[in-house]
Amino acid sequence: MNQAIETKTLASVCPLDCPDTCSLSVTVANEQILEVKGSTANPFTAGKVCTKVTRYYPDLIHGNQRLTQPLRRTGPKGSGQYAAISWDTALDLVHAGLQAAIDKHGPQSVAPLNYAGPHGELGGGSMDMRFFNQLGASQLDRGTLCAGTSSKAYDSLYGPCPGMPPHQAQHSDLIVIWGINVTVSNLHLMREINKAKQQGAKLVIVDPKRIMAATKADLHLAVYPGSDVVLAMALAAELERRDALDMAFVKQWTTGFDAFMSEARKYTIEDVVNLCRLSSEEFHAFADLYQTATEVSVGTGVGLERTRNGGSSTRAAFALQALTGNHGRLGAGIIGNSGKLAPRTRANLQQSHLIKPNTRTLNIIDIGKKLLDKNMKIPLKALVIYNHNPIAVHPDQATMIKGLQQEDVFSVGIDLAMTDSMAMCDVILPAASHFEHHDIYGAYGHNYIQRAEPVIPCVGESLPNTEIFRRLAAKFGFTGEDFTAADEQLINMSMDASNPVFKDQPPSQMSTEQAIFMTKDGQESILCNTVMPATEDSKIHLYDAELEAKFGCGVPRYQETARPLPLLLITPSSDKRINSTFGHHEDSSTQEELEMHPADAQARGLANGDKVVGWNDLAEVTFAVRISDHVQPGVVYSPKGTWRCTSDTGLTANALIPADLRTDIGDGACYNDTFIEVKHA
Repeated sequence: MNQAIETKTLASVCPLDCPDTCSLSVTVANEQILEVKGSTANPFTAGKVCTKVTRYYPDLIHGNQRLTQPLRRTGPKGSGQYAAISWDTALDLVHAGLQAAIDKHGPQSVAPLNYAGPHGELGGGSMDMRFFNQLGASQLDRGTLCAGTSSKAYDSLYGPCPGMPPHQAQHSDLIVIWGINVTVSNLHLMREINKAKQQGAKLVIVDPKRIMAATKADLHLAVYPGSDVVLAMALAAELERRDALDMAFVKQWTTGFDAFMSEARKYTIEDVVNLCRLSSEEFHAFADLYQTATEVSVGTGVGLERTRNGGSSTRAAFALQALTGNHGRLGAGIIGNSGKLAPRTRANLQQSHLIKPNTRTLNIIDIGKKLLDKNMKIPLKALVIYNHNPIAVHPDQATMIKGLQQEDVFSVGIDLAMTDSMAMCDVILPAASHFEHHDIYGAYGHNYIQRAEPVIPCVGESLPNTEIFRRLAAKFGFTGEDFTAADEQLINMSMDASNPVFKDQPPSQMSTEQAIFMTKDGQESILCNTVMPATEDSKIHLYDAELEAKFGCGVPRYQETARPLPLLLITPSSDKRINSTFGHHEDSSTQEELEMHPADAQARGLANGDKVVGWNDLAEVTFAVRISDHVQPGVVYSPKGTWRCTSDTGLTANALIPADLRTDIGDGACYNDTFIEVKHA
């Protein structure tokens, strides 16, 4: 008689690089994940999750792309030829490879190559960072790849304080969404926007493309990419001419007004028409809405920062809120950074004091080039790639591939699937998914904390990141308590347990069935009310002396970008992937599309579905053309995170993106300053 298989529904969390960090309900039977849905454990995500999670998670965990045992490379790098080995053998090989680099060139010849990956406090940066800090490896500036420029822009005005939680947007009477495709990458914010609109709020979408949210907007401003700072500065000047600035708020809460407005007054309506490619009527309509609203909220996305003018554009958009006094009340503020309410103690978790004096910090964007640099005083000779797929997401993809293919560079990969980056590694260690280990999760898009436990055992011989780095630490003789701490201890070190939200329970004991709502001393987080600017003088800095000295951008400024070819390529979020995650799935394995305006297609003799080559002086990439009037002439779109199998050349859109062009503040990547031409394949 066959025994019935027990089916269970268990709580979990989606940890992928997305602002929403949704609570999940996972159906499990016979140690297999059958279904993943949203749950109500987090009242903000409230049971709603993107289709990417529901469609692709089970296959990612149990599909044929899953890495389930340690592997040793047997063929050329990139060939995907590997032999299974034991964990003991794998760890011995890793130890030998890293130690060889250290013996010849010193510990800084080793570097972690990791980025967002799973956003759990443990999986995303705990035992791993302790290991590299103790080893003396090179440090990595990761923020330059994404969001670092926006963070520096925000902090330059407000300091590292929490911003407006997204649920407060329902109290706004004007919502400005600037550079976020909310329905693709921030869907729960769209719900709050709809609530506000039902109560009469107006919605402005500032985006080069007519995204889905733009169809619901009262005003869509299809600004030319990189010119947003012109729009924001000209709007500040226009509101001043209309006597629509809140000078009482400016006097009480800001510094640098004169310097900011002196620059803003240089930007005219003619500049908006010529540089932003907007009409004067559209500009005045925007000014009208801003002037008449009483509670304005502004949400900005990374799309805004990914140009030469990214820092200035973001700062100028933020500054409008201070100039008009849109802080201090529910529904008025900058949507974002509310995750900073979480009482994280990352310095303790990562044991930052272990970092050796004079350890260099490498810009993550430069890793490909650094691998090829034969003149570095300390060459980069060993990498550990984890929580990251650099070939899929870095600019100048061809240089990254060339760097990783070098036989004298020893690389270790830790991942769930055989990604393009894993295929370059000498040794691969199979990582456990977040469904298979303990962790605690904050978010960068809302103010809830959640804890999760394993819903299934580790698949095959996979191990959590924490355990992998414990074993590596032991191989190197790092045996102190810092390197043997169990996951429960790490969870308790990840948060300040004295915070009242934990109700005298250690963080490791908080319920997995209910997320914790973070407040400011029991009150809603409202900047310039319950939360103060975290600058040294508790003021909002419209002018920043440090940015002026370092970058010449004490106030936002527009800089013209050279246009060597006629088409500007934008690489937005995909509706099939979260960055490059789920790129293994067959839905992402076909020829990637290039979305193009009918006029641009006609000028090149292209029809819908034609195979084309997009090219510049960096690379050639094949696409399938999709003709659409949702994009403006001269601007083409292809989603980010695509894997190499989608192009006949073995290179994706990222191969066309320059790595040497950087944002005006923060030395960040300029993904959206990529100029190409297109021809028939």
